[in-house]
Amino acid sequence: MRLPTFSSLLCLAGLASLPVNAYEGDANIKSIPLRTHSLSPPYLDSDFQSRWFDFGGDTVIRADKYIRLTNDRPSQQGWIFSRVPLTATNWQIELEFEIHGNGNLHGDGFALWLTKQRGTQGPVFGSTDKFEGLGIFFDTYKNNRPGVSFPYVMAMMGDGQTSYDQAHDGKDNELAGCSARGLRHAPVPTKARLTYFQDKSLTLELQYKTEDEWTECFSLSADDTKIAIPSVAYLGLSAETGELSDAHDIISLKAENLYSLGRNAGGKGSDSGRGKGRSSSSSSQEKSSGSWSGFFFKVILFFGAIAGAYFGWTIYRTKARASRF
Repeated sequence: MRLPTFSSLLCLAGLASLPVNAYEGDANIKSIPLRTHSLSPPYLDSDFQSRWFDFGGDTVIRADKYIRLTNDRPSQQGWIFSRVPLTATNWQIELEFEIHGNGNLHGDGFALWLTKQRGTQGPVFGSTDKFEGLGIFFDTYKNNRPGVSFPYVMAMMGDGQTSYDQAHDGKDNELAGCSARGLRHAPVPTKARLTYFQDKSLTLELQYKTEDEWTECFSLSADDTKIAIPSVAYLGLSAETGELSDAHDIISLKAENLYSLGRNAGGKGSDSGRGKGRSSSSSSQEKSSGSWSGFFFKVILFFGAIAGAYFGWTIYRTKARASRF
């Protein structure tokens, strides 16, 4: 067997030290997958349990395809919630899902949760009302909200006391939102990507028109509104059908912890930052220049030592020959 060379080992060590993935929006942001808050086939372990998630209601898990929160039947509710809270200060959650059914009329929709409560069935897209934390609602049935196209995706920040405005599709609770016509029965895999930087920004992007093309639904900054996701919040999904129905399938859920290599991650750059960049650049040039000078000086010393040794050896050999005569 051929042993790896030293250079190969160095390359392998370098690869091992790299972050698992890079945040696509900024080269200075790196990410580490959070297995405790991620789901992918087969979803369950050998004991037909999930180590990191609980599920209930009408939820059905088909290990090779999906987690079905509701079937395409009336009056169903299903949920799945993480067993441990998401405590990362900066994170990104990418969800692949599918909403589909046989009827021309359909409803009601599903929700993505980051709340203090967990695993409690209720009237808000299959989960509890008067929640504390963040709810992202993918609402497919229009009750009473003129001038808005459905499906409609909106965010609500719950304070633990305020009820969801069911009669008006959350109009009184809306933090931000967007219409997403084509989200149901989309021609490409439907995805949602939620990115959060603590006390800085909250952004939701959707993929449902073209594969690998993301449409921004909303982007909030701390300057616009107070983003108050609890420091201890459970990640969950739930869905509900009423008289009208749809199948709400979760294909995969990927959560990542984001961290920055610089100070301005998740926020806007500053002139002082750019100034520091120039200073750092000039400093690195000076260091580079100094290192090259040192290198050439060492080379000169090396050859000088060789020349001196050769000169001394020549004198020694001449004296040795002279002593013979």
